[in-house]
Amino acid sequence: MRLTLNFPQDLTFSDEELFAFCQVNPDLRIERDENGFLIIMPPTGLESSFRNSDLTTDVNLWNRKTGLGRVSDSNGGYTLPDTSMKAPDVAWVSHERLAAVAPDDLKRFAHVCPDFVIELLSENDTLAELQEKMGKYLKNGVRLGWLIDPKARLTHVYRPGQEPEVVPFETTLSGEDVMPGFELNVARTLGL
Repeated sequence: MRLTLNFPQDLTFSDEELFAFCQVNPDLRIERDENGFLIIMPPTGLESSFRNSDLTTDVNLWNRKTGLGRVSDSNGGYTLPDTSMKAPDVAWVSHERLAAVAPDDLKRFAHVCPDFVIELLSENDTLAELQEKMGKYLKNGVRLGWLIDPKARLTHVYRPGQEPEVVPFETTLSGEDVMPGFELNVARTLGL
């Protein structure tokens, strides 16, 4: 269950205040939507954490071989062009995009949109919530996204300007032109 905190219209967090609020509440997973509402999510179960770690590892191994960018886990917050702050379960951002970010900005919720994101449907999520989130990622500049649903054993592949493609876990996914040479077989990676 997610909790959305509403504030009076004249009470919003600046980027600095949001970062400070998150720092003094380290046990909370906090995101901000494009309207300034804070979304507080409980930690995932251990099984989801294991799966997130496996997915992050595979993306990280590819990135270490190619050296094309940087990988973040669900603790890394991105301030997107619509002013929302999101922390994808796994994200990859190219060096090209990172070159436009000031070094000090990287110490906070950097103003950059990842090129690639993975959201893993956990026991705390609904499919509809994550589908909406994936749509917002694309509107903000994500070039490729995967919404992984372990229960249904399906991956929803998101690309700009296209309807999501739904593929079974046994299908080997491709990083396409966003992450050249990256492939992932979700069933094998997650042991499902």
